[in-house]
Amino acid sequence: MGDPKGFMTVGRIEAGYRPKEERIFDYGEVEQTLNEKDRKLQASRCMDCGIPFCHWGCPVGSKIPEWQDAVYRGNKAEAYYILHSTNSFPEITGRICPAPCEKSCVLAIHDEAVTIRENECATVEQAFDAGIVVANPPLTRTGKKVAVIGSGPAGLSAADLLNRAGHSVTVFEKNDAIGGLLRYGIPDFKLNKRIIDRRLALFVDEGIDFKTNANVGVDITKEQLLKDFDAVVLAIGAEQPRNLEVEGRDLKGVYYAMDFLTQQNKVVAGQEIKAEERILAEGKNVLVIGGGDTGSDCVGTSIRQKASSVTQIEILPKPSEKRDNNNPWPYWPNTLRTSSSHLEGCNRRWSLNTKRFIGEGGVLKQAEIVQVEWTKDNAGRWKMTEVEGTTEIVNVDLALLSMGFTQPVHNGLLDSLGVEYDPRGNVKVNEQKQTSVNKVFAAGDIERGASLVVHAIQAGKVVAENVDAFLRK
Repeated sequence: MGDPKGFMTVGRIEAGYRPKEERIFDYGEVEQTLNEKDRKLQASRCMDCGIPFCHWGCPVGSKIPEWQDAVYRGNKAEAYYILHSTNSFPEITGRICPAPCEKSCVLAIHDEAVTIRENECATVEQAFDAGIVVANPPLTRTGKKVAVIGSGPAGLSAADLLNRAGHSVTVFEKNDAIGGLLRYGIPDFKLNKRIIDRRLALFVDEGIDFKTNANVGVDITKEQLLKDFDAVVLAIGAEQPRNLEVEGRDLKGVYYAMDFLTQQNKVVAGQEIKAEERILAEGKNVLVIGGGDTGSDCVGTSIRQKASSVTQIEILPKPSEKRDNNNPWPYWPNTLRTSSSHLEGCNRRWSLNTKRFIGEGGVLKQAEIVQVEWTKDNAGRWKMTEVEGTTEIVNVDLALLSMGFTQPVHNGLLDSLGVEYDPRGNVKVNEQKQTSVNKVFAAGDIERGASLVVHAIQAGKVVAENVDAFLRK
């Protein structure tokens, strides 16, 4: 530990966001950075605890005290190598991870956690600037070929480690660019896509073969896939959005959140969207249904598109500002989270259910919402009850459904492979992440259900280890 008293003498300082009056007019990353001196001071606050709960809280098992110490001592190469040893692309998690490590930091007991996520991002950027991050292709090849279907965080994590093990890896992506959710699901103001491209260039130099616009199951048959490759990793995520089956759902103006976000990301990348297909918030009253991160991204994107007003509603009650007694440290805090997008101008409301959409001439004009309350029945199960007399009609020109994802899309690849599904509709795997089909594995949201990017990265690590063992037998 570089400074044993750092946590007592240095306060937590966050880099913060670019001024709201500036950032809402562009899609540049909103987060700022500290200078190197201040970053070292923030790293000095790590207590090097006897039991590092941050390590326990991190899904990818980041060796946080070790690389924090290296940052404090100014050893940029050591800090990066330790960080990269458990995470194939820490520059991405350093930008978008909700940082469960910080929530389990011992200093979080007093709301003064180490700025682990910001330190992580700064560590990688300093390493790139110093020329420390270079391609490192394997010295030998095993002669085994692996197909990874899907290029989101789980697929890229698995592909990286399998390639490092010496196997020849081909990544298939149905879209026109690599990255999956990272590319088209997360706005540029949170993750500049040049960051993805920089890491992909390294992967290419290290020998990974990427194929875009490749719809496996349609363009490539099951028989061809299993014939050409010694193992297959399915990492296509859980892309089936949860629908809102109410009156008026088919009105023009009601869309899934991911369709809205994907379009804008493509526009930022320089692609053209046909005018009749464009989903725009400009001059409209926007209703975002769903209170999670995707909903927050819709808020920020709507504001940048110059929406007239933005309201975000959530069916669950408003979380508390502080931890409840039944939600102790070091577990994930079920508390209110406010994003940079919320701070840009958004009306947030809770305990509201959407009853129907109201249109005129096939176009959305209003929505009917009602307050609900949550109670437990005799069996201890939560139940929702509408509050009588609380129905409202609100003016809405654009409704974005951001209520999560239910399961992977079955039609096409999965059904053609004939994999088994679990009761929730996810791909069923054993402890080695093997599916019911010989030499076919699955990792990430496709087998776990929709979750965090860091969980997907860890799933990619686990499946890579098991595929490697399978091939070496």
